Amino acid sequence: MKSIDLTGKKAIVTGGAQGLSYAMAEGLLEAGAQVCILDIHPRTPEVAQGFVNQGYPCHSVLANLGEEESLLLGFAEAVEKLGGHLDILVNGAGVQRRHPAEEFPFEDWDFVLNINLNAVFKLCQLAGKQYLKQGSGGKIINIASMLSFFGGFTVPAYAASKGGVMQLTKALCNEWASKGIQVNALAPGYMDTEMNSALTVESNPRFREITNRIPARRWGTPEDMKGPCVFLASSLSDYLNGAIIPVDGGYLVC
Repeated sequence: MKSIDLTGKKAIVTGGAQGLSYAMAEGLLEAGAQVCILDIHPRTPEVAQGFVNQGYPCHSVLANLGEEESLLLGFAEAVEKLGGHLDILVNGAGVQRRHPAEEFPFEDWDFVLNINLNAVFKLCQLAGKQYLKQGSGGKIINIASMLSFFGGFTVPAYAASKGGVMQLTKALCNEWASKGIQVNALAPGYMDTEMNSALTVESNPRFREITNRIPARRWGTPEDMKGPCVFLASSLSDYLNGAIIPVDGGYLVC
């Protein structure tokens, strides 16, 4: 029987030491999954231990997703900590840099694309190989963005990377759906997180402009990502594939 229950499932969540990814890791744990947080943040082990102290089966691996060797070793260690099996990958890690397009430094462009797109592909590839080896299928949940649909302002690298994540999600669905692997993406709207701290100050005119555009009349919170993530990780979404699901309070349709 199809169920939202994730008991017995093994999940890796990148970037899970903070922000939206922390909430998604927490949601998976609450639904019964065993989770390994893969993150560069020095507080990663402390965050995982905090979940353990609450009675959840959580592990941590410190890794730099911008360096291929660290990414490969980190993924392998995470799978090992999960008992050599994987059911769910959440590609939640992401970075941002803001500059006017005509002044955007190439090193910042390269940094953003490497973390937000290159690392996502590498991790999808590793998870896909693991699922095919297991012969049991699996779930991949990528994190797209409103800027997968729009261009944004002063964030050309981020917009390009998230547009790439949207198309990568569709391309992997085409190849892997027949093998029992679901690859979908969540596209968060404007979220009240540290990444958007430059926008969420009341004195910034863009804050009020954006808020008025959102039919829900509020910015999203990490908590808003839990339900959609758990749904995509569960058997209830087994026939949903290649989808880009907005979690945006209605922003896209206004």
